[in-house]
Parts: sequence; structure tokens; C-alpha cells
Amino acid sequence: MDFVLVGLLLVASLVQAEPSCPKGYQKVGDICVDEDECQDIRCGKHSICHNTLGSYYCTCQTGFFSKTPNFTTITGQCRDINECTRSGGTPCSENMTCVNTIGSYKCSCLSGYQKNSTKPEVCIDVDECAIAPHVCEYGICSNTPGTFTCSCPQGFRNQGNSSTPCKDIDECDSEEHMCGKNGSCLNSIGSYHCRCDNGYSNYGNNQSKCTALKCERANSTSEPVDTVMGGLLNILTSTCQSLSRPAGQQLTGKEHAGETLLKELLSVSEAVVLGGALNHSATLSTFLGAVEETMHLISPQLNHPLTRIHNNVSEAWLAVRKDRSPPNGSVLLTMDDVHLNMSWETAVGSSYPGYAYVALVSYKGLDSRSSPVQVSEELDMSQRNATYQLNSRVVTALISNPHTQALAQPATLTFKHLQEGSVSEGLNYSCVYWEETPSGGVWSGRGCVKAELNSTHAVCTWSHLSSFAVLMALYPIKDSFELVWITRVGLTVSLVCLFICIFTFCFCRPIQGTRTTIHLHLCVSLFIADLLFLFFISSTGNKGACAFVASLLHFFFLAAFCWMLLEGVQLYRMVVLVFHTTLRPLYMFIVGYGVPLAIVLISAAAFAKGYGTDRHCWLSLEEDFIWSFFAPVCIIILLNSFFFIVTIWKLAAKFSTLNPDFSKLKKLRSFVVTAVAQLCVLGGMWVFGCFLFQEQGTLVMSYLFTLLNSLQGALIFIMHCLMSKTVREEYSKLFGTVCPSQKKRYSDFSTNQSSNSQQPLKSLQSTGESEI
Repeated sequence: MDFVLVGLLLVASLVQAEPSCPKGYQKVGDICVDEDECQDIRCGKHSICHNTLGSYYCTCQTGFFSKTPNFTTITGQCRDINECTRSGGTPCSENMTCVNTIGSYKCSCLSGYQKNSTKPEVCIDVDECAIAPHVCEYGICSNTPGTFTCSCPQGFRNQGNSSTPCKDIDECDSEEHMCGKNGSCLNSIGSYHCRCDNGYSNYGNNQSKCTALKCERANSTSEPVDTVMGGLLNILTSTCQSLSRPAGQQLTGKEHAGETLLKELLSVSEAVVLGGALNHSATLSTFLGAVEETMHLISPQLNHPLTRIHNNVSEAWLAVRKDRSPPNGSVLLTMDDVHLNMSWETAVGSSYPGYAYVALVSYKGLDSRSSPVQVSEELDMSQRNATYQLNSRVVTALISNPHTQALAQPATLTFKHLQEGSVSEGLNYSCVYWEETPSGGVWSGRGCVKAELNSTHAVCTWSHLSSFAVLMALYPIKDSFELVWITRVGLTVSLVCLFICIFTFCFCRPIQGTRTTIHLHLCVSLFIADLLFLFFISSTGNKGACAFVASLLHFFFLAAFCWMLLEGVQLYRMVVLVFHTTLRPLYMFIVGYGVPLAIVLISAAAFAKGYGTDRHCWLSLEEDFIWSFFAPVCIIILLNSFFFIVTIWKLAAKFSTLNPDFSKLKKLRSFVVTAVAQLCVLGGMWVFGCFLFQEQGTLVMSYLFTLLNSLQGALIFIMHCLMSKTVREEYSKLFGTVCPSQKKRYSDFSTNQSSNSQQPLKSLQSTGESEI
């Protein structure tokens, strides 16, 4: 035990006596040398060991990182760096993609790009269309950065996305194919065509649905109507027959065939309108219906988006769309006197056969004289039995939509008035359409959603389509109490004055002569005319009696003007001619009464219904019958004006001679002045009378006509009786005889006058005009 203890103490003393090396060093001989810890794997994977004096530290290799910059642990320190996602951005250039690797990365070109041979670090676009020209097959290849697209023509579609080849579309491979149920579909590469069954047609558009043809009017018109319409129904029939051919034999549609048919339609329509065949409601219904149905057959055959054709009577505007998808938006068709505004959606309707059209046809030749103005019962009742006239162009509006009785969106027609006038108590306007009835047709206002009317235009909004126009309603204006009073009093005064004139011209012997005879019959004609006018002008209850009164007024007023013409001729002969200045009585009666009678008989034979209207027993405005009076009056006024101008010119020449007979010339001048004044009053009266007897005669014209009509009798009495010295002397004798208290005074006056003027009076009686 002691021995062991001694040994241990000896060893301990030896150890304390030998020196040791610090950590990180090792003793080599007597020297402590740095120990290279990196010779052993101490830092772990992807790290680098760095030896230091007495120690070491570890760092990560390039492409790796550690949370601790210098570490001495062995494992889990270095991790791979993802260079493709670091915050500094991808290290690759444009059009490249970055691929991370362990401790590094690599860059590759995107799809559709390739490395530039001269600059490998740059990727350039690959032109796939140049490398593979047929990559799209039936389509058109368009290169784009990094890729390409295939644009497929109509009838083809991409097999996948836009970069896939185009393949044919089988339009016939569907339950409801493109041709509809009434046609057979035949597919072809990139296209198809339709063969329609009998009775159906696609109007030459072989890629449109087959729809039923409507040719009822061409097949069901009566023989008389067919004769009147002539070529119009022939066009409808021939067009229907050509489009109704069996499948495989239908027309494929020649270029401009639609335009040719449209020109022919308008040409034939012009002949129908100008031929005067539309004066009955039945023929007008057939005409408008035939034009509308023919337009439905022609419109789908037109190839241009807009077509306008016109002639002297008709005008047609058509807008046509032939696209795979239905058109949308608004469509406006504008003519000189009418505009149509509606939407394409309304024109297309619920089904789209591959085409759509909007058409507007205007008939310039249709007016109140050439077509009937018959209105529906509801319109007539609302307008208080007014008289109607067409005050716009008659137009037909039609669309491809077969269901036009209740439009989803209304159509607006804007008309320009043919006769402008403000709405008043006696005038109004109505938006109307031609409604077919079993007996023919009438103008009706049903279906007008909105109407905006002024003195120049009418804006009519309709819920259906047909043939439209604007009616001018003329209300019968009841004469005022003042006008009736002036008429009665004035005509009574005129009749009294004319009666005195007739009595004077008949029984005043000193003034007997040719001019007196003319004045006598002038007064007789005016007296009878005024008498009829006063008591019978408004007797319209009995049409026969009213027509008789109108014919008598026509005759006697014309007779008055004819006798005035004779007075002008007589004055001309008295001034210009030296001998034979007196007109023969036979010639005077032939002109004074024979000419008016001939005019009345010819007028009655030509248009017997022209005598008598709903308001007056006078000449009707229909068929311009009123001109059977105004035309002769205008001719007589012009002739008399010529005679008076020549007479006045000759009188002025006679006054300027060296030895004029002033007594004769002054008397002639007074004759001419009175005759001109007489012509002005009676002629001026009928200038206003021209407006009075029109349906829209104004109250002002009524007053002027009445005043002048009242003045004519008084004027004749003043000019031919009171202003004549001889007549005044005869009146004095007459009053002297009637009033005994003045007998002596007038007797003396008469004796003196008779002694002074006995010889001239005899001369007057014998020659008639020798006093001059």
C-alpha cells in the first residue's frame, strides 16, 4: 500500500515538471505547433473550413448561405441559395426562364424563342409561320412574340386554342341546321348551301334559312283588279314563281337582280298611279298590298347595304344587312318629305334567317285627287265629321320581321306637310294608316302610339307597320251672327238697288241704247244670282235642289261677267270705230246668255256631282270643278282689261288732238271709268270668293266677299243712275208726278228742260249712242 502511494507521488512530480501546449496546438518535440483542424471534416456539407492559429471557422460555398456568417458547428449550417427567386430579380435576361440548381442556376429560352447564335445570352423570337407555313391548315398564320395565332375564315374554327390549326365547321351537323326545317343543308369545305322545299325560298341567298313565300295576293286577285293593276301584279306573280321553284332549281341570285326588279316595280307603279286607277278603295288596297308583298320578295335579293331608287312618282329607300349575327342599333331612312327611324332589333324580330332589311316606299303621285280619302268610323267621330285631305306623301314601311302587328319597339315616321298651316278651330292633322276592309279600305288612326303635330311637320310613332300618311281635317266653321246679319242686310240693299236699276233701264226712254241694254241684263243676272245666294246658298238638305241652285248661280254669275265683257267691247267700238258702233242684239244675247249656258251644260255633263257641297250650294272643289267658273271669269277679266287699256290709250290720243270734242270725250271717259270700277268691284269680289268657298275659307275672306257682294248693286245704281244727268232728270219728273205739292216747281223745271233737250233725247232714242 505504501509502495503504490510512493509511485503515484513520483509520477505526479514528473508530470508537473514537464511543460504542455495550449488548445489548438500540438507539441512537436519541445515546440507547440498550431494544429490544422481543417484536416478533419469539421464544417459539414457545402462548407469551407478556414484554419486559424489555435482555432478554425467555417463558411458556406458559393451558392449557399448560413444564418451565422462564421460558424464552427459541424452540421445543418449551409443551405442552397435559390437565385431565381431572390429579391434582386431573376439573373436571366429577357425572354428567358431561370432554373435553380444545387449551389447555382441556369437560364433557358422561353417557348417560342431561341438563343441568338452570336449572343447566346440573348433569346430571340422564333417565326413559327416561316418555319411551318401550313401550321394552321385552312387558316392564316400570324406570328406573335413567342408564339403564333391561327385566324380561321368563315366556315372554319380552331381545333383548340387560337394557336391550333383550323378545321371545317359542319353547319349541317345540328338538329336545327342553318337552312331551317323547310330546306336541306349540304355541307362543303368551309361552307354550305341550302336547297329550299317547294313553296319556300331563301331569296337567292343560299346560306340563309328557307322561309315561306307569301304570294296570296298574286294568286287571289279578281280579274277586274288584275286588269287595272296590269304589270304590277305580273311582277309579283313572276317573282313568286321564280322563287317557288322546287329544291335544286331555285335561282342562286344574280348580281344586281334585286335592283333590276326594284326599278321595274317602281316603273310599273308610276304607270298605275298616273293612269288614275286608284280612285277606289279596293284598287288602292290591292295596289299598296301588291307593292308591299313585292318589296318583301325583292328586298332580300339586294346586295348593297343601302339602295335608293326613284322616279317621277315613287321613291324607295332600303337598308339590308346579311351577316352571320343579327344587326343591332338604330336605322334611319331619309327622304325629302318623310323620315323613318327604328331599330334593327325590331326589324329582325324573334328569328334571324341570315338577312334583315328595312324599306320605305314613298308615292309622290298619291293625293286626295287620285286616291280615295275614306276614314274609319272612329276617326270620323273623333274629328266631328270633318272634311279630309291627304296632307303628306303616302308611304309604305316594311321590315324583314314577319310579325309587324305588335312591334317590340315602335317605329317613328316624320312627315312634312304638303300644305302648311297652324292647328286651329277649323284645321287639324291626324296620323293615319291604310287599313284594309272587306269593302276595300279606310284611313285609320289605330295603333298610333304618339303624335306630335305642328304647322309644318307631323311626327307619328306607330306600334305596327303598314302604309301611312297624314290627314288634314277641315272642320265646318259656322258663320257668325255678325256675318249672317251683314250678308242679309247687304244683299237686301243690293237687291233693292238692282231692282231700281232694272226699272230705270226698262222705262227710262231717254237713255235707251246698246249700253243700257247691256246694263239691264247685267243687273238682271246679278239680281237673280243675289236672290238665289241670299235665300238658297245654304240649302244643302236636298242634294238635287242644292245642285239645281248651284247650277243657276253658276249660270247667272257667268252671265253677269259676259255682259260686262260686252260692255268693254261696246266701249272699245265706240272709241276706236267710227261707224257701226252698235252691237247687234242677237250677238249680245248669244254671248251674254249662250256662252254661260254652254259652259254650265258642258260642266254638268263632265262632272254632275260637282254641283253642291256639304256646306254650300255651289261648285265642288273635287276634280278642280271650281275652275269651270273661275277659268271663264279670269279669261273675261283679262279680255276686258285689254279692251279697257286700248280704250283708255285711244281716249288719251283723242284728247291730245288739235280740235277735240271735249263733250263727247269726257262722256266717254266717264263711261270707261264706271265700267272699270264695275269690273274691279265684281272681279275683286270673286277673288275673295275663290277662298270663301274653299273648305278652309277664313272669316276675313267671308267678310270681304260679303261686303263687296253687297256693294255691287249699290255701285251700279250710283254709277249708272245717280251719276247720269239724264236719269236724274227723269227721276225728278217721276217725283214731280208722285208728289203733287211740288207739281208746279217740277213742272216748270221739266218744261225748261224739255225745251232745251227735246231734240237730243229724240236723237238718243233713235240712235242709241248718237249723243256721244
